[in-house]
Amino acid sequence: MSFLSINLTFLDKELLLLQLFRFEINMNRFSVLVASILISTTAMGQKVMTPELLWQVKKVAPVGVTKDQKNLIYKVTSTNVKTQEDTSKTYMISLAGGKASEIEDYKTLLADESLNKSQQYKAETDKVKLQKVFGSDYYPEMDKSNVQIYNELNYRHWDTWNDGNYDHLFVSENKEGSTKIDVLKDEPYSVSEFVWTPDGTKVLYVSKKKFGTDYALSTNTDIYQYDLATKTTKNITEGKMGYDNTPSFSSQGDFAFLSMERDGYEADKNDLIVRRGDIEMNITKHWDGTVQGYKWSNDGNKIYFNAPIGGTIQLFEVDVNFKMRKMPFIKQITKGDFDIADIKEIVGNKAIVTKTDINHAAEIYVVDLKSGALTQLTNENKDIFDNIALSDVKARKIKTTDGKEMHAWVIYPPNFDPNKKYPTLLYCQGGPQSALTQFYSPRWNFQLMAAQGYIVIAPNRRGMPGHGVEWNEQISKDWGGQVMQDYLAAIDDISKESYVDKDRRGAVGASYGGYSVYYLAGIHEGRFKSFIAHNGVFDLKSMYGTTEEIFFTNWDAGGAWWETNNKAAQKTYSKFDPSSTELVNKWNTPMLIYVGGHDYRVPMGQGQEAYQILQLKGIKSRFIYFPEENHWVLKPQNSVIWHSEFFKWLKETL
Repeated sequence: MSFLSINLTFLDKELLLLQLFRFEINMNRFSVLVASILISTTAMGQKVMTPELLWQVKKVAPVGVTKDQKNLIYKVTSTNVKTQEDTSKTYMISLAGGKASEIEDYKTLLADESLNKSQQYKAETDKVKLQKVFGSDYYPEMDKSNVQIYNELNYRHWDTWNDGNYDHLFVSENKEGSTKIDVLKDEPYSVSEFVWTPDGTKVLYVSKKKFGTDYALSTNTDIYQYDLATKTTKNITEGKMGYDNTPSFSSQGDFAFLSMERDGYEADKNDLIVRRGDIEMNITKHWDGTVQGYKWSNDGNKIYFNAPIGGTIQLFEVDVNFKMRKMPFIKQITKGDFDIADIKEIVGNKAIVTKTDINHAAEIYVVDLKSGALTQLTNENKDIFDNIALSDVKARKIKTTDGKEMHAWVIYPPNFDPNKKYPTLLYCQGGPQSALTQFYSPRWNFQLMAAQGYIVIAPNRRGMPGHGVEWNEQISKDWGGQVMQDYLAAIDDISKESYVDKDRRGAVGASYGGYSVYYLAGIHEGRFKSFIAHNGVFDLKSMYGTTEEIFFTNWDAGGAWWETNNKAAQKTYSKFDPSSTELVNKWNTPMLIYVGGHDYRVPMGQGQEAYQILQLKGIKSRFIYFPEENHWVLKPQNSVIWHSEFFKWLKETL
């Protein structure tokens, strides 16, 4: 019997009114329920980032500003996952904004940096074979042999074996058929970058003039000056022991470059050095940060640079005044939850930059240098990001075990509901001194992780630049110390929230992040239910014997493992080695391991050792080998599989 057919003879007026009231309430509840279902259905049906969609994101890169300073040339690259081929198109757009137009022949519109001021001379790099390496080099008659013979270290680097070729700098007259002068003739060194002096009589180049084992032990890169008239070369940064690079000249003829102080420390504070004649100034020495890249102002009175700060990368300004009696004030131009990833050009009171955040890939922006306001110039990925649910990204302050304050990013799943419980991932950054900021990557992508329903906490633990030099340096010779407590503090802090499912927590990371995963597996005391390590350092002793940049291990580990009188090194190889008996005997948690066959920074044997132990101990584990990949996974189809297995593993174990 329906309510409307009720026989009124059995009901008094009060009862009828009560029933009508209850009916209205129920109908309202029903309406709310229907509306809620519709909203929920819409949210569930909304697209989110997927591994396949991630490879549809176009890569946008500025090429240069035209000679008339009115237009920007930029390149857009699309990837076909099926064919694994990239297709690039080039566009021109007014710096004032508007519609971009495709352009093919643009080189004449841009300044040719290979030419000197008069355009009479041209500088370029090319490979020169200087060293015998292959069996056929020594035994020409054995042309079918497959042998490589080495007598020094630096026999391989990153993902490539030394083939005896070096990148040399050549200078010639800018006309067809001119004889090229090899500036480094017979020298077994390579040139990484070069720039002409304003008068066009000299060319400066950057080189680490070390060979073999000495090369593998040092970061002492210098800037050299080649004089066209005298055909002589001079080291103009002699005595500076770290990385010296990125030389450039102002419109006034003043010279600038980036410099690190200490040999062997690749993550040393990067300072801006300026020179005028015999006067040299370090204009960022007093500043508690490290410079990434820079550009001169048009009038030569200022330098603009980007640098990590507080979990982001921002744009800064510093005055260049050779008569000043005190260190210059450094002004932060931009502020916000984003990265100024690159500075391409300064045009008047505007900077042309690329900008990213955790929810958006790189696009080109114009920064007003007076106000810091940003105006978007390109929007090549609008169709993708406008049609997917984005993550809420929040900064979080965490109290560390030694009483410090640590910044962290928390990335929430799209359509996050605080009344639900979510599996949560602790992200362990590599480096170990790489900045953890608002980056956007086709590899470790926070947006993608969150889109699959995971909360991600990414702490700026010890070793991260952007939080002061002391914080950045504290990780060296302390890999398994306070930094591990920082990780545990981060997962413990976010786990206080009711929406974190404490029974479904994992830790993931690559390189030093992979080391972190291996180490945490022995100390986490039940916090984590699953681990993922990509190209991580597992055995510090075997790592020392197989990695290629020995200077890095010497600095961060303190030295070689056989140096029995070296207290720092002995502490590292005993207390901070994930492969130690003490730690491995505590392993009891499922782990997925990725390795790359061409990874010579952290060779694949590191992951093999860890996987073999997991299997022999009967712990659920999986080993994924990418024969053609290096320290990173770069090929599109490999990347899609990498991500698919990543989330497959988490579904199995969390």
